[in-house]
This record gives sequence, C-alpha cells and structure tokens, in this order.
Amino acid sequence: MPELPEVETVRCGLVPAMEGLRITRAEIRRPDLRWPFPPDMGARLTGARVMQLRRRSKYLLADLDRGDSLIIHLGMSGRMVISGLAAVHVPGQFHFDHPAAEKHDHVVLHMEGGARITFNDPRRFGAMDLCATDALEGHRLLAGIGPEPLGNDFHAGYLAARLHGRTTPVKAALLDQRIVAGLGNIYVCEALFRAGIHPARASGRIGRARIEALTDAIRDTLRAAIEAGGSSLRDYRQANGELGYFQHSFRVYGRAGGPCVTPGCADTVRRIVQSGRSSFYCPSCQR
Repeated sequence: MPELPEVETVRCGLVPAMEGLRITRAEIRRPDLRWPFPPDMGARLTGARVMQLRRRSKYLLADLDRGDSLIIHLGMSGRMVISGLAAVHVPGQFHFDHPAAEKHDHVVLHMEGGARITFNDPRRFGAMDLCATDALEGHRLLAGIGPEPLGNDFHAGYLAARLHGRTTPVKAALLDQRIVAGLGNIYVCEALFRAGIHPARASGRIGRARIEALTDAIRDTLRAAIEAGGSSLRDYRQANGELGYFQHSFRVYGRAGGPCVTPGCADTVRRIVQSGRSSFYCPSCQR
C-alpha cells in the first residue's frame, strides 16, 4: 500500500492538471470501490473547481469551490493516471492523445483544458468520498490521525511524550496513525535502521537522544523517498506512469540475508515478523 512518499509524489504530479482548474465532467463508472460512493458524487464533482490539492497522511484531499473536499485513498493497487497533460511551462498545450479506457478505470475526471485524471484500481481496495471541507477532521477516515512527520507539530519532544511509558515495540508504535501520520512498513524499517534502534525495542525505553535521532531519521528517510519519487514494489506508479526509485536505496527493507550497508559492519540483515508484518534490521547496528 502506498505510504506518505508515494501519495505525496502523486499529489505533486496531479497539481498541474487539477489545482485551480474546473472538473468539466466527472465520469463514475461503478457505484463503489472499497465502500460505496456518495450517490450524487458525479453531479457534485462536475463543474466544481479544484481550489487546492493537499495530502493528509495517506489520503489525497481536493478542496472544491463548492465547500466540499474529495477524499482519495489509493488502497493496495489504486493509481491516479494523468493523460493529455502539457508541459508545465506550456499551459494549454497537449502533446499526446488519451488512451483507450481500461477495465479497471473506475472514476475519470475530465479537467478544464483537456487533461484527464483516471482512478484505476484492479483490486478495488481504494476509496473516494466527499465531505464538507470544514468537517474533514471529523471524517471517519481522517479523525484522530496524528501530526504530519514533515510538519512543525512533529518533533522529538512530541514523540518522546507519546512513547513515554509504552511497552509496545517501537515499530508498532510508529505504524500507529494516531501517533504519527502516513508512516508504513517500508519507511519505519528504514528510519529505525538510520537511527540505530531495534524494531522490537519497547517504545518507552528509548532515551531522549535516540528519540531525537529517530525523529531526524524519519524526516530524512521520507524526504529522500519523495525526492526519488517513492518506492515501486508492486502496483505503485507516479501520476505520469513512471516508477519510483527509492527501492534502489533500501538499506534494510527486503534485504534479509544480505550484507549490512554500514561501513565496517560484517553482519547481515535479519527479518522478524511483528504483528503479521515483516521487519528488517541489522542486529549489530540496531539495539
């Protein structure tokens, strides 16, 4: 499932085709994905202008001029595909035709100027919903989500307070969206390696200096992944159809049995299962 870097990369790719532009026609090709669409979703989207395209945790939020926001979750296999988008520096000019509709193209947004945004989702674990913009924080998909790890509200003091006294393994704590938004299995494994913290260590037994190192490692890992366009392991693609490249920079994730990348370390990367998910780590570098 796409994590914060993948969703942020998709958001950035969609901005030139959506932000500030009107949805001339919303084509809804089925009644649901993971959950039913609002019955009037097509009519509520058609003619609306996208004032801002944002991200909250792993969700895309398109704020509309009618006071609603379109909530988009990519799920396991969902993709937002742009066609007909001109180069950013040549507004209004389009240099290739729209492809023929595919079997799993479930929602198509025809945008002002000629671009087309298609939500393709073979497994249908994605989701779309509409909510009043001023009520988004209380929406069932967004309520209770913790601070954004790249925002000002996420810092060592905050993380230390949330982890204090917890016996939960730090890996599980960081995957809890109520503590920090948008982190998933890949980037938690990578951040813990950078911070030198074992994924099974009790959350409340991490000292302040190591909490500061972990906070920095989370930020650094996410920024590097966004710069690389995210990680493409299965279904993920950027909005322009290209793969992400951060998987080529993994230090531990998916590298069980391989050598540790730390200079001078002769150990190998290990894999354990925590709460049904694989955790990758170096037993010499992470304590």
